[in-house]
Amino acid sequence: MDRPNYITPAGYAALRSEYEQLFATERPALVDTIAWAAGNGDRSENGDYIYGRKRLREIDRRLGWLSRRMKAAKVVDPARQEDRSRAWFGASVTIVDEDDALRTLTLVGDDEADAGQGRIGWNAPLARALRGAAVGDLRRVELPAGTREYEVVAIAYPPAAG
Repeated sequence: MDRPNYITPAGYAALRSEYEQLFATERPALVDTIAWAAGNGDRSENGDYIYGRKRLREIDRRLGWLSRRMKAAKVVDPARQEDRSRAWFGASVTIVDEDDALRTLTLVGDDEADAGQGRIGWNAPLARALRGAAVGDLRRVELPAGTREYEVVAIAYPPAAG
């Protein structure tokens, strides 16, 4: 990887949880099913065996991907951000576009991005444009639909613990 894989503590916990669920629960149950199906004789027409092997490959691929992402992860807690006047990793940024449409976006790791929930990946074009922005800044972004200009109207971070 040429750049760090920034991720919030909650995002890392979600990756870890998925890994543990696949590795400790789903994979062993599937191995048992495949062993049972293999014991039934002819494997060429055995749907449980064929599907089980296919699903096992999918799980192993996903486990490998999750393992690599967790190894490369750099966990950053947005609540510890010292410069809260600018948009950095973990910030919730409220922006307004040329049509006066107001949106609030949270800058999160690429692995935890969910546009429907307003969480955009740190390396997305809009997130890159918003990095380091302060309230009142105008930012121009090249999007597939064309160039858009946004004004930053608010920046918030999670409260610091303790």
